[in-house]
Amino acid sequence: MNRSEITTQTGSSISRNLETIYFSGSIQPHGILLALSDPELRFLFVSANIQEHLGKAPHNLLGQSLNTLLDVQFVDAIKQSLEEIDSVSPIKLQECISVGERSFNGMVHRTENAIILELEPILPQTELGFFSIPTLVKRAIAKLRQVSSRSEFLQLVTQEVRQITGFDRIMVYHFDQQGAGTVMAQAKRDDLPSYLGLHYPATDIPEQVRALYARGVLRFIPDLTAQSIELVPASHPVMQQPLDLSLAVLRGVDPCCVEYHQNMGIAAILVIALINDQKLWGLIACHHQTPKYVPYEVREACELLGQFVSSELAHKVNHEELDYIVKLKSLQSEFVESISQVDNLKQALVNPAPRLLDLVSATGAAVCLEDEITLVGVTPTVEQVRALIQWADTQVGDALFHTNSLPKLYPEATAFKDVASGLLLLQISKVRRYDILWFRPEVLQTVNWAGDPNASITVEPGGNVTLSPRQSFEQWQETVRLTSLSWKACELENALSLRSAIVGIVLNKADELARINQELERSNQELDSFVYAASHDLKEPLRGIHNYSMLLLRGYESVLDDVGKTRLQTLIRLSRRMESLIDVLLKFSRLGQAELHLVPTDINQLVNQVLEDLCVSRQEVQPDIRIPRSLPIVHCDAVLINEVFTNLLSNAFKYNNKAEQWIEIGYLDAWHEDKGVSPPSPPAPLLPCSPSSPTFYVRDNGIGIRARHLETIFRLFKRLHEQHLYGGGTGAGLTIAKKIIERHGGRIWVESTPSVGSTFYFTLGD
Repeated sequence: MNRSEITTQTGSSISRNLETIYFSGSIQPHGILLALSDPELRFLFVSANIQEHLGKAPHNLLGQSLNTLLDVQFVDAIKQSLEEIDSVSPIKLQECISVGERSFNGMVHRTENAIILELEPILPQTELGFFSIPTLVKRAIAKLRQVSSRSEFLQLVTQEVRQITGFDRIMVYHFDQQGAGTVMAQAKRDDLPSYLGLHYPATDIPEQVRALYARGVLRFIPDLTAQSIELVPASHPVMQQPLDLSLAVLRGVDPCCVEYHQNMGIAAILVIALINDQKLWGLIACHHQTPKYVPYEVREACELLGQFVSSELAHKVNHEELDYIVKLKSLQSEFVESISQVDNLKQALVNPAPRLLDLVSATGAAVCLEDEITLVGVTPTVEQVRALIQWADTQVGDALFHTNSLPKLYPEATAFKDVASGLLLLQISKVRRYDILWFRPEVLQTVNWAGDPNASITVEPGGNVTLSPRQSFEQWQETVRLTSLSWKACELENALSLRSAIVGIVLNKADELARINQELERSNQELDSFVYAASHDLKEPLRGIHNYSMLLLRGYESVLDDVGKTRLQTLIRLSRRMESLIDVLLKFSRLGQAELHLVPTDINQLVNQVLEDLCVSRQEVQPDIRIPRSLPIVHCDAVLINEVFTNLLSNAFKYNNKAEQWIEIGYLDAWHEDKGVSPPSPPAPLLPCSPSSPTFYVRDNGIGIRARHLETIFRLFKRLHEQHLYGGGTGAGLTIAKKIIERHGGRIWVESTPSVGSTFYFTLGD
């Protein structure tokens, strides 16, 4: 039985055991707990040691008002604190509470059925040398701010916490995705054994306990051997259930927790939660071999320091990790740039092969375009990949799926574990199967555990599995099989970035898109839906690319060399360009979805308005505008035809480097043969226009277009010049014009001579 099976089988029994933690019915003896009704503030429960601390018999207080124990000023202070509570987390009262000659620190929070008030006697402060506690915290934060490396940062954290608390051992403990922990840093007494680098199974700190820490709960147990103090009564006659103590600072200690730590030789603990990105990242665990009381002010300072450490975790990285991230982003930028320049996307992805593999540091990959599978590097067979994809279709719901132990999820993968124990699957299109799969081989890993993790597991004769504290924490080695190296977060981000780039490039390559999906070629409506969905899908990862690049550029400017900065700037520029392409895609997709609003339209007025707008926006260029004869009135969607003339005339304005520029706008019909000119025939298989459908044209004396480009210029995002020449642009204007004209049942084509000029013709159907 492996640990994953154990975790599954013991889930319900662990939950039942943890009920004794949440509803323990007891507290630690170094304080008093009072449970009050809400909002009357009458005693529902009191801890049995109230007689010892305040000279009050517990049963004499039950049902009484809090005023019978505390002065009015303290009751009012508690009420004011309750008004400020916006969550169930405990908050400290602003002032100390005095009862007779004794003073207490107070904590208050709400549960579902009661208000919990906890009081701890104020004891003389522990001597910390020349410096005060606030000074030590300020100095610690100042030191920590100066460290950029995460490993150095965490090590310094343990040293500073040890100086403030005086505990024998301080550890920073990090949780992995399965809940197992690793000691990342340590400060200790010289005579104690080292736990640095050791692993602890998830069962050592069960999921429900981790959930408490995830809410920022600080846990303090000054004496694990101290006798617990019971609550009076054990169960309230009205509530009919024990009191929920899950968030109580004084909550009693579970016997299993006591035995576990005593087996480690520990008598006192202080645990501070580390929260990163609203998730439990790890813990600062403080251990002492003898009972040790830490004043509330010191614990409060440690909690503040823990919050600072949590906020800084996202900004502290290993230099090697940063170098690797920069390398991946550089590869990504170069790769996307290269595949965007070629016509055959599939060949660009797989040739040369290492480029696709290097993007996520894989040893093999499979590019799957519907039923066609191309293998790269070291991979399973085509049939094995095909079966794997069929399995993934029923298991994977997201665009990105990854695992470093595929055989444990998909037993058939055991047959090819040597090449594919790790899988990263990227789903490019949900409309039609378009996937990229990356593989990593099995890597036999040696994990150093703090004792045998299976030693705490007992299988009873009936098959029930129970957990008990381990007896030994000596280093215990385990060889982990059927796993690969884990996929890093930056590798997953690179894969998602590639998805965004490929979607854009696929849409840019209309012919390639048609070959990938014949159904999309037959159905413009389905193509529009795909474009619209893909464009929306691109928004989120695009923002991630842009923001992540900006963070790297701003936050690590001192670390990056000029080449790294230049590549990041290139990535930012590409993300901005992608944003403009997305907007064009959305506009293009809507053309196929909106209904035409056909009305009689005076083309003279429409063209004059377009020219007026262009002349205002392009004052530096004022060509001679020629309209040989009055333009006709036609039945069309005026808004969309305005867009057609805007795109054609805008190009005529831009692509002209002559000293004397001119543009002619006119139309030809079957009876118009001035100067022997008859309507040009559209390219086959288009039919000649009918008498009711004039052929409009826009002619210029600009730079012209080479014959081999006369058809490709109508492809989406197709530009014949560098981005910085002739005013830039996305290369979508002619595509949009063609789409609008085809929706009217018409056709568009061009005749051109390089360096002489171009004439664009279009009809609007019958």
